[in-house]
Amino acid sequence: MTETDGSNGMVAGSNLEKVLRAGHFAVTGEIGPPASANRAAIEEGAKYLKGNVDSVNITDCQTAVVRMSSISVAVMLMELGIEPNIQMTARDRNRIAIQSDLLGASALGIKNLLCLTGDHQTFGNHPMAKNVFDVDSISMLMMVKAMRDKGIVQSGDKMDVPPRFFLGAAANPFADPFDFRPYRLAKKVKAGADFIQTQIVFNVPKFAEYMKRVGDLGLPDNVYILAGVSPIRTSGAARYMATRVPGMDVPDEYVQRMTSAIKGIPREERQARRAVWAEEGIGICVEIIHQVREIPGVAGVHVMAIGWEEAVPTIVEKAGLLPRPVV
Repeated sequence: MTETDGSNGMVAGSNLEKVLRAGHFAVTGEIGPPASANRAAIEEGAKYLKGNVDSVNITDCQTAVVRMSSISVAVMLMELGIEPNIQMTARDRNRIAIQSDLLGASALGIKNLLCLTGDHQTFGNHPMAKNVFDVDSISMLMMVKAMRDKGIVQSGDKMDVPPRFFLGAAANPFADPFDFRPYRLAKKVKAGADFIQTQIVFNVPKFAEYMKRVGDLGLPDNVYILAGVSPIRTSGAARYMATRVPGMDVPDEYVQRMTSAIKGIPREERQARRAVWAEEGIGICVEIIHQVREIPGVAGVHVMAIGWEEAVPTIVEKAGLLPRPVV
């Protein structure tokens, strides 16, 4: 990738971008804002992420459930000394509102942005709400890239101070049709994505095949790809992800490992079962990190442990990813 001068808007100067450009194996984390105005919940989760990851994603009303806004949480994280990656979905805003919010976010000092289409509102707690979907993730990337690089909003009107974002997008290597997924990624790279965070990787051989096809298209030369990883909390969670979550591929071996881990521990000994599950689930996550790190084109990992942020320090330490680089 070509290093560019921040004066033309090509470089946001975020910590995440500097880590990736310097060739370090990046680590990002994630926080799901509370479904209330509870600031303490943000501070509690953040304390486990600070110093253990290079930046932190903030979801935007994930699963279409009303939650504290991503931009407001980003400001809280910056006050705590943590670099945020805000997510912006197309579900709830038209292009006017998206551009307006992003100008404000940039003025507040937010430097990383993940562009998403968003979960349909029927999946959330307001299924009667009217969706927007004025743009999708690809057209949003194109729109924000023009704002950043050309200093224009989508109407063509110019601005004196463009927003400075390191642009991200999501990719699901496991969704059907599998053969199409690398080309879908190529569209997002062409639209302006600087980095990609993938769906959680459990099926490493299939992900390796995906990355081979991505490599054949030359995409790793133009975008940083972070493999999504997550600790499995219980055997029930493993079964749920394997059977109920669309687009997720969880090999049966992991379901069996989580189930077998508590064999012989009575149900009433809940604390003991949780401890064993935690050890096994974290161990699986660490194993996967080691495996994906060896796959050509993988520039880092995105650790998704929403609701279990206290597991992140152990994961990154056991994976040999500490201390995080200072750039």
